[in-house]
Amino acid sequence: MMLQIPELLSDADVRQAREALDRAAWEDGRATAGRQAVNVKSNLQLPLDSPAARDLGNLILDRLGRSPLFIAAALPLRVLPPRFNRYEGGGAYGNHIDNALFRVPGADSYVRTDISCTLFLNDPGEYEGGELVVEDSYGDHRVKLPAGDMIIYPGTSHHRVTPVTQGARLAAFFWTQSLVPSEVQRKTLFELDAAIQQLSADHPDHASVNPLTGVYHNLLRQWSVT
Repeated sequence: MMLQIPELLSDADVRQAREALDRAAWEDGRATAGRQAVNVKSNLQLPLDSPAARDLGNLILDRLGRSPLFIAAALPLRVLPPRFNRYEGGGAYGNHIDNALFRVPGADSYVRTDISCTLFLNDPGEYEGGELVVEDSYGDHRVKLPAGDMIIYPGTSHHRVTPVTQGARLAAFFWTQSLVPSEVQRKTLFELDAAIQQLSADHPDHASVNPLTGVYHNLLRQWSVT
């Protein structure tokens, strides 16, 4: 399931992020690429131990925890600390699938990459190219969102970033391990939750609200893995 999370960051949050990224020291993004990805990756990233990456990552994690839409869609168990990239001067990232597991920095635990997340940190008019292209059975989906908006999509997807031919594209990217590993089951729960919320808003005293809520939680109980 692909889903846009609008305005995850406020305008003030975006300004704070941009100021920090403008002062930060970037490195070749291939330093963190896997064996296959290193051949198709051309961008800059903040070092994983960068103070700017740590501080902005904590800001994003805080905003994720306050986003009902993200929580309902992702059912997050673990979120890998956000990373930050910059594309300019023709920089691009060719077609690839993300690693299945990433080690949590400074820990002996791993995050399974059920859900890939890209948070845009500057507006589409500031650069040319730089679309995130996600492939699925219905074709290619091209994504280029306003600053502060985020897209989530299955970690199993082939995806790429098209060359940035003018300006610079700034983004945060990270992965989420869900309580519900199955994409199909997550989508079912998300759609059921949305239907219950709508029914509750339109008919708060409807007799079906409580039974449907029970169905949701019983399915979540059955399908979740902790």
